[in-house]
Amino acid sequence: MTNPRATRRADAIRLGLGFTFRHWARHKGWVAFIMVVLVISTAAEMLVPLFAGRLTDALQKGVAGRAEALQAFLAMTALALGPVVFGRAAIFGIIGLTLRVMQDIGNEAFQRVQRFSTDWHANSFSGSVVRKITRGMWALDLLDDVLLLGLFPALLVLGGTMALLAWHWPVLGLAMALGSAVYIGFVVWFSTRIVAPAATLSNRWDTALGGMLADSIGANSVVKGFGAEQREDVRVAQVVGKWRQRTRRTWIFGTVGNAVQTALLWMVRATVTGGALWLWWRGEATTGDIIYVLTTYLVIHGYLRDIGQHVTHLQRSVNDMEELVRMHDEPLGIADRAGAQPIRVERGEIRFDRVTFRYGGHEKPLYEALDITIPAGQRVGLVGRSGSGKTTFVKLVQRLYDVTDGRVLIDGQDVRAVTQASLRRNIAIVAQEPILFHRTLAENIAYGRPDATMADIERAAELANAHGFVARLPRGYRTLVGERGVKLSGGERQRVALARAFLADAPILILDEATSSLDSESEVLIQDALQRLMAGRTAIVIAHRLSTVRALDRIVVFDAGRIVEDGTHESLLRLEGGQYRRLFEHQSGTAEPVLIGEAG
Repeated sequence: MTNPRATRRADAIRLGLGFTFRHWARHKGWVAFIMVVLVISTAAEMLVPLFAGRLTDALQKGVAGRAEALQAFLAMTALALGPVVFGRAAIFGIIGLTLRVMQDIGNEAFQRVQRFSTDWHANSFSGSVVRKITRGMWALDLLDDVLLLGLFPALLVLGGTMALLAWHWPVLGLAMALGSAVYIGFVVWFSTRIVAPAATLSNRWDTALGGMLADSIGANSVVKGFGAEQREDVRVAQVVGKWRQRTRRTWIFGTVGNAVQTALLWMVRATVTGGALWLWWRGEATTGDIIYVLTTYLVIHGYLRDIGQHVTHLQRSVNDMEELVRMHDEPLGIADRAGAQPIRVERGEIRFDRVTFRYGGHEKPLYEALDITIPAGQRVGLVGRSGSGKTTFVKLVQRLYDVTDGRVLIDGQDVRAVTQASLRRNIAIVAQEPILFHRTLAENIAYGRPDATMADIERAAELANAHGFVARLPRGYRTLVGERGVKLSGGERQRVALARAFLADAPILILDEATSSLDSESEVLIQDALQRLMAGRTAIVIAHRLSTVRALDRIVVFDAGRIVEDGTHESLLRLEGGQYRRLFEHQSGTAEPVLIGEAG
């Protein structure tokens, strides 16, 4: 019966090596240079013991062996320079190759993570993702050293020296080959079957620890707000304890493996040395031959000892790289189609054509054959209880999800047939909880238009009622806002996000209760600015407070994924028993309380 764990380990090695070799293939010149200089360096090291034996035999001849001794000495001296010159050249080559590949891996991993679906990001810890990428990059550094500086020269030396020994003394060559095979076999078995599973578990807890630390530190304001520092200490301590247990077991297994490897090396040394003495005893080998065999074994001993470490490091680096490789091979979820073209938004009409949509894992669809058209330039409010489908509606417009059936069209173009970047550049969004980068205020406002001038940025801030508080800051628009904008108040963050939308100047505008974090005075100013911003644009407003949608051209009421009412504020208020009327009366205090959701 197939062992699932063994299969997974074999897959990890195959995937890790395949991933590495694919990146090497992009830098063939560097790899070829490294291989050539390593072959020269290793060949020189292999031949030194041969001339050491000849030097010994020449010395035994006395005066008659002077010329031969000098030749052997000069050859040994010249060969000794090989590892120095060509070995250093190989290291410089590996440095260049490794840094280029690490750069490629880091860039590609970030690019891929940025393009993963909304669901993927919702189910991932940002701290864990960062840890997977950085750990995978450094694993590649170790793997390059293992393969190019460790295993490749070691296999060359083992193969070459065994061939030379077998050519002179077949029995010694066979003994060396069998001893090396037993040793390498044990190392590979122990590393892959014992150490690797333990390392995989310790890596999982390392990833979990990184995610938990990022989660707690990122939400430090909440921790402080509830005086929960000690509770968070306990949670992290529990994970650190698990990590310690798993890591301790991995290190202990490594120590035991090293002890067994040392014992095996001692057995190989005793066998080879004893065989050489036996040949000398029988008169089949000279003193120089014995020196050659012993010197050769010392070279092989070093490489065999290192092979154990190389295989262990190979398995460790593959384990450390596994999560990055699997993330790299994971489908994007929402990807541009082959041949997708940039969208052309000239009017801004949005149409849902018999759209059916279900979230992954849900049997019942949220939308079923949903039909609605928002004409170009119309200002539409989306109203409904929590979970009714308001937020999903705008996410489908942005193509953060793909419809299960039907089409979402903008100016007659299926959003699945155009590039995502061009689609989203034509949609400006102000979320209920705005997220800012830990960059300057100017950079945050200009994020949708990075080529904007300072005058453009200030004008957008004025329209969003943000210029006043920005001007009062010591560094003005050069002020860093902190991680996710933590240095600003909620209202200030909202106004910066509004300024960003003003500056983006997109034909389609999505507002998720964009004034919810503002005080009453600022809200009046922003409402006036929003009226100017929405003029001539298709605007979708997700409304939780119905006072924000009264002046819109149209109000669409959602309930459980269906559109149950559609009209103006006045027409919907005239509907006896209508859902919009009940919600409005509740918020205005003229009806009995009903449960109203705060998100859709």
